Amino acid sequence: MTGQPLRGRVALVTGSSRGIGAATAELLGALGATVVINYREKARRAEQVAEKVRAAGGHALVVQGDLTDEESMKGLFERVREECGHLDILVLNASGGMERNMPADYAMQLNRDAQVRTLELAEPLMGPGSRVVYVTSHQAHFIRTTPTLPEYRPVAETKRAGEDALRERIPELDRRGVEFVVISGDMIVGTITATLLNRSNPGAIEARKEQVGRLYSVEEFAHEIRDAVLDPVPENNTKYVGEISYFTQGGADQA
Repeated sequence: MTGQPLRGRVALVTGSSRGIGAATAELLGALGATVVINYREKARRAEQVAEKVRAAGGHALVVQGDLTDEESMKGLFERVREECGHLDILVLNASGGMERNMPADYAMQLNRDAQVRTLELAEPLMGPGSRVVYVTSHQAHFIRTTPTLPEYRPVAETKRAGEDALRERIPELDRRGVEFVVISGDMIVGTITATLLNRSNPGAIEARKEQVGRLYSVEEFAHEIRDAVLDPVPENNTKYVGEISYFTQGGADQA
């Protein structure tokens, strides 16, 4: 892709200090966007992502914000308003639920409640022609019809709850001219979630590769998110990355 079609546009990528979020931020920066790098704790790591965004040809603003902390996120969006004045692209990338020593309802707090609150806080800054992209997994998107690994189920169920809650807002977003896209992919090699899953269930990643033939890397999936920002809104507001026949044709006891 050539040129800078996002010059003058402001994009916020949640959880963009590492992994898919960081790779997506760099790609959006290469298209000329001003990218808000969101981090929870690792400021230095976020600054390193910002340097890559700038080197790619974009602008970057590094802002701390814990999605599960309402006041923290209010502060984040106030900073975006002060520094940028508006928001054109919101990539809801941050998720989790397999971390240790977290409250019992942490997965739901992060994967549903925080996603909805983040959108609500972003909406006043988003005008006609802006876009929201929600990042999920096939294992979460299809959890009601295809079982997944027990270790991942709390994440899958709460991410699907988050997707459902966000989809309920589509009519209002449409009325305001704000586009909404769900992008769903299989296990992504190199992510924290995949690493934790493979640690708790050794061999899970290799087994999944054998089932579907191919798994995307962090960089490959980030390119798909970039395209989801630019391409026309797909049917049913949903972009599937990779093979989904395993899920649509019944799957197996473990997805």
